[in-house]
Amino acid sequence: MNNAPNVKLGIVAVSRDCFPAPLSKSRRLKVVEEYKKLNKDIYECPVIVENENDASKALDDIQKNGVDALVVYLGNFGPEGPETMLAQKFKKLTMFCAAAEENDTDSLNDNRGDAFCGMLNASYNLGLRNVKSYIPEYPVGYPEEVALMIARFEIIARIMIGIKNLKIFSFGPRPYNFLACNAPIKPLFDLGVEIQENSELDLFEAYRKHENDKRIPSVIKSMNDELCGRNNHPEVMQKLAQFELTLLDWKDNNLEASKYAAFADKCWPAFQTMFKFVPCYVNSRMAAMGYPVACETDIYGALSEYILYLASESIPTLLDINNTVPRAIFEKHVKSRYPYTNQDIFMGFHCGNTSMCNLKSGCGTLDYQKIMKRLIEPDKEPDVSRGTLDGVLKPGNATLFRLQSTADAKLRSYIAKGEVLDVDPNSFGSIGVIAIPEMARFYRHILIEKQFPHHAGVSFDDVSSILFDAMHMLNIEDISYNRPAGILYPTENPFRD
Repeated sequence: MNNAPNVKLGIVAVSRDCFPAPLSKSRRLKVVEEYKKLNKDIYECPVIVENENDASKALDDIQKNGVDALVVYLGNFGPEGPETMLAQKFKKLTMFCAAAEENDTDSLNDNRGDAFCGMLNASYNLGLRNVKSYIPEYPVGYPEEVALMIARFEIIARIMIGIKNLKIFSFGPRPYNFLACNAPIKPLFDLGVEIQENSELDLFEAYRKHENDKRIPSVIKSMNDELCGRNNHPEVMQKLAQFELTLLDWKDNNLEASKYAAFADKCWPAFQTMFKFVPCYVNSRMAAMGYPVACETDIYGALSEYILYLASESIPTLLDINNTVPRAIFEKHVKSRYPYTNQDIFMGFHCGNTSMCNLKSGCGTLDYQKIMKRLIEPDKEPDVSRGTLDGVLKPGNATLFRLQSTADAKLRSYIAKGEVLDVDPNSFGSIGVIAIPEMARFYRHILIEKQFPHHAGVSFDDVSSILFDAMHMLNIEDISYNRPAGILYPTENPFRD
């Protein structure tokens, strides 16, 4: 993955001194064997931790070998003091898991490990040391099950490490009529995210310096290759290529101590009249490279997109939770094909920022921004409103997600699991019909009640479960989701008609 951590995992086996250490070692070997069957790699610490001296030796070894995140594996009961001391002194992300009993016969004598019991003491001692470690939903398993737990841990570690090494570049203040995109930046620093706020003049100056950049022709060729002839405004390509290079160079020149980048850019109304195009298509290409660009200076939208990127290993987008689906479209194209009511579905839309890979094959077209044209150039052919990528969202899984600061600087999040329907919205921009079970209730009692803005990060994969665990590890206490029928929200009227 570009613009994302390549997490080096390590595993250390622990053993209580009154249990056989070779049992822990043999079980660790089996776990690693199963993990490698998933085409993944993990560093095996050779030290079996039985006491504090072993914990110190293991710590030296994993640090020397550059381990980013550590699996503490209870092959038997485990020594709760030394194993949690190791986690505390490692000072990076850890996961605790344990071995289920297995035997070729129905006898458990010398090879019983009691790790099921040991996990309880481990959790207590983690609490004593104020260490927050990732513990899977059911942390005890056979080798192939533990291997899957580790694979999941790798994704969570990637999210955690990515966030703590992220810098968001913003350009311009939040548009006045979009105060919903404005939120305090203090919680970003609490997460470890850096934010570099810049003016639109900074961006415009950098853009003008790229006017005769020798790389522009190759970027235009890349754009034309991607569009495959679906280009209604070839005259604007020079400007779009120039802008793409401007953003990429800004990232390279300003990343400094951070490792990963995302953008939040003001894209209207002065952008069109000064830059002479709309940036939507460039934003779509930046996202496809792994650098999310959130519209309307939506800093938390950029963060949410980046988290989705890390969680899914695929390209997300940022969409408005935009409009209802007309009854005629629902009756004709949805009602008989899908198990949803008209209140479960809506249209997700943005002006043209969704990457080509997330649009239906053969429909992504370079066009103009109709809303901006109405505002800025209503009585002429499209000019400064050119630069969108219009197309219908590809059908399949969808996860809606947002991590947002409240006005009083408290972080909260929502996760909603649904799908993009194979239904033509018959509209413009990057747009699709999205179904979220019980959307009407979620809309009223989460999005409205908790004052979330209109932008949602959207992954085209089901990453809802991973996101929930990641938010928990980030200490986000308020994590909302679309509750099924019969499970009421706190503000929901139980006596409604």
